[in-house]
Amino acid sequence: MIGQLLDLFDFLSVLFRGGALIFQSMTLGGAVFYAWVLNDPVLHRQGKDTWESCRRVLFWSAVVLGCIHLSNLAMRAGILAATEQLGLGEIAGANFFLAGALGVFISTAIAALTVRAARTPGLDVLALSMAGLAVLVATSHAAGRLEHRLTLCALTTLHQAATAAWIGGMPYFVVALARSPDASFARQICHKFSWLAVTSVGVLAASGTAMSIAYVGAVKAAYGTSYGIMIASKVALLGILLLLGTLNFKAIHRPPGGAGWLRSRVRRFAEAEVGIGFTVILAAASLTSQPPSVDLAASAWVSAPTIIGRLRPMAPRLETPPYSALSPATPFTPDASNRDQEPLGPDSAAKTESSDDIAWSEYNHHWAGLVVLTVGLLAMLSRSGIARWARHWPLGFLGLAVFLFLRADPENWPLGPRSFWESFAVVEVLQHRLFVLMIVGFSVFEWSVQTSRTTSRRDRLVFPLICSFGGALLLTHAHSLGNSKEEFLAELSHLPLAILAVVAGWSRWLEVRLSNDHQRIPAYIWPICFTLIGLVLLNYREA
Repeated sequence: MIGQLLDLFDFLSVLFRGGALIFQSMTLGGAVFYAWVLNDPVLHRQGKDTWESCRRVLFWSAVVLGCIHLSNLAMRAGILAATEQLGLGEIAGANFFLAGALGVFISTAIAALTVRAARTPGLDVLALSMAGLAVLVATSHAAGRLEHRLTLCALTTLHQAATAAWIGGMPYFVVALARSPDASFARQICHKFSWLAVTSVGVLAASGTAMSIAYVGAVKAAYGTSYGIMIASKVALLGILLLLGTLNFKAIHRPPGGAGWLRSRVRRFAEAEVGIGFTVILAAASLTSQPPSVDLAASAWVSAPTIIGRLRPMAPRLETPPYSALSPATPFTPDASNRDQEPLGPDSAAKTESSDDIAWSEYNHHWAGLVVLTVGLLAMLSRSGIARWARHWPLGFLGLAVFLFLRADPENWPLGPRSFWESFAVVEVLQHRLFVLMIVGFSVFEWSVQTSRTTSRRDRLVFPLICSFGGALLLTHAHSLGNSKEEFLAELSHLPLAILAVVAGWSRWLEVRLSNDHQRIPAYIWPICFTLIGLVLLNYREA
């Protein structure tokens, strides 16, 4: 079914683009880390284990990057062959094919240069990493512009290079701290990397501001288009990232002390920076699936009164219409009398939602919000120590998972006519099922942790990792409603949920990873985030 295949392609394209940006940043970031931070004979003699650990990270980053390029290349070629009946010779001449093949070659070359433990990554690896960055820039919005192409390509290169030096270099910073032989070595690593990060942030902010002006163009477009609010979400996540970076910068540059605070507080905050930083990169990848605001007619922008009207608090809908009142499911297979018609899926733009369809969706979101709000309040109550029974709060998510599985997609099994396996052909349904699996996973693991049924530190990390991954995945979630303004308003409710989920996940991570002296604030941030998620869901509207 070509329609569903193309929907899946759009979803996977964002994930592949995000993966390529993340591991390209790690590859270039590792080369910069070696050239700037570890390029010291004294550090080399003192920290041979540190050098070797960072080399392994760089090697595997290049390997994964090459696999992503290859997978993306195969997917795009397969889609063209299936939809346009093009041969390999015709596909091989396309720009995406040439860029992807070059990306695979460069990644393989970097992996070959870093596979041996005896070899230190040098300027050759740095040059190849910059070439890999150029491949991604060649497939960005900047390269597709007719006006100011060279300027925008230069700004994009600076922006992504600064991202790589800061966010892509952060995993190497974490590894270097973990493998530091003594406090003096760790302190030198911290001081060198902190100034690299500060410089990168300045370049990142300047280039990002210039590109935002070029691609958004107007204040109204900044809040009235999907591209504009995605940039706003990216800026919000960057703000959180800068807060963590500022706290680490102050800790690093305070008067010298023992190595404990470097390996505990600074390293743990850096781990959270890595996670949030990768989420920012995924948000940047999501921007490539949106047309820049300047390319949209002003009539396609959503006005401020419309946004305010949609976000205006209203009583939640706690009663549902009967299933029989919903619109009939749209067929996957076209009618025999019209075989040239594009096959339709349950979320096809050709389907018009009735008031009962909207009421069904709002009811689902509002009850989900009520559950999450209750869970957040119980988690805060458990943290206060007032009610010991409140520690069972994770079980509330099991009920939420069952509720979503049964009601989130009424056209599909178990309620609708579409079979269980057939329903996975629709990207929106696939994403919903992934969210249900993640909810079940962190509910079970976190309940075991909260009730002391498990004492493993790894089990305690399952909840923050799944929560933050779910928030990052939500950044790529989209509804095909056949109306650009309605799609924008739906995304407007999703983005705060994504940001809150990411903050909740990494604040819980910090609570688990930090020492007892620094756990108190993170321990209350994530329950507050859950409470706010519940309130946002309770005010969800589709009309």
